[in-house]
Amino acid sequence: MSFGDPNNPYGQPQGQGQQPGYGYPQQAPQGVPQQGYGYPAAPPYGGGYPQAPATMPGLMKAARVLLFVIGGLQTIVAIIAAIGIAAASSTIDDSDAAAGLAGLGFALVILLAVFAFLAIFLGVKFAKGGTAIRVITIIYASLMIIGSLANFAQGEPNGIFGGVISLAISGVILASMVNSQASAWFNRPRY
Repeated sequence: MSFGDPNNPYGQPQGQGQQPGYGYPQQAPQGVPQQGYGYPAAPPYGGGYPQAPATMPGLMKAARVLLFVIGGLQTIVAIIAAIGIAAASSTIDDSDAAAGLAGLGFALVILLAVFAFLAIFLGVKFAKGGTAIRVITIIYASLMIIGSLANFAQGEPNGIFGGVISLAISGVILASMVNSQASAWFNRPRY
């Protein structure tokens, strides 16, 4: 049996400058990844994912402050509206239409108070909240945008002014929730 035989199971031909097929691994042919001994290297700490931010990114802080501001403004408007509805209903006669309008007004005040509470709750939960807080904040900002556009549709000067402010605040909140920094912040591991 010669070493030049292509069917030789013991190695390559000797005359072409190559060693027999035993011993340490040789250079891998081009296009084949280099093989080594043992297990593959472990991924870096964190499972190979990008490291989570240690502090809240600036966009998240801005969105959090805006949630507190909009929650406070909605609380003030709800209190003023409740006082106004109570004063108006006490001066109007006790007809069914007046009672119905007062009830509708108080229902809207309660809805506004719920939105105010939700904004403040979301702002508080930004520090420790997970993906659910991010999703609820995105939904909240989207509802605020729809409400702002409804204010524009009314065409009244007060509605347009309130719509511009609400649209700007909700746009900033929504934009800060849909970027990669928000994803990294809300998906970070919490121990």
